Amino acid sequence: MDTSVLISALIGKEGPSREILRQCLLGKFNPLISNALYQEYEDVSSRKNIVDLCPITKGEIRELLNAYYSICHWVPIYYLWRPNLKDESDNFLIELAIAGNSNLIITNNIKDLTGAELTFRNLRILTPEMFFRGK
Repeated sequence: MDTSVLISALIGKEGPSREILRQCLLGKFNPLISNALYQEYEDVSSRKNIVDLCPITKGEIRELLNAYYSICHWVPIYYLWRPNLKDESDNFLIELAIAGNSNLIITNNIKDLTGAELTFRNLRILTPEMFFRGK
């Protein structure tokens, strides 16, 4: 689950991003996380503009994130595939998916994760809406 989905789940009271997070917390999905993704989650979720948009308090955000982290499968990244995305800082998401044997990345920014020089046939990149529509 990309940071864009986590942040959308935090700031929205409902919607597909919130439903993805809810189902992760219920154990229906097994989200992967790496050090790089954890650091990005922590950075973005603590930004003042994001905290101000959230319908829950800063303390509740922390509790929710801790609950989410506790169900994530932490994946060490030993090999950097460098798919050479347009935004180099997004490469770690594909590397996490590959290292964790995942076939899916859920993001609100599909265009950021497409157009790689190195592609992986079985890796699907979907928005939360596409995921629930079964695309």
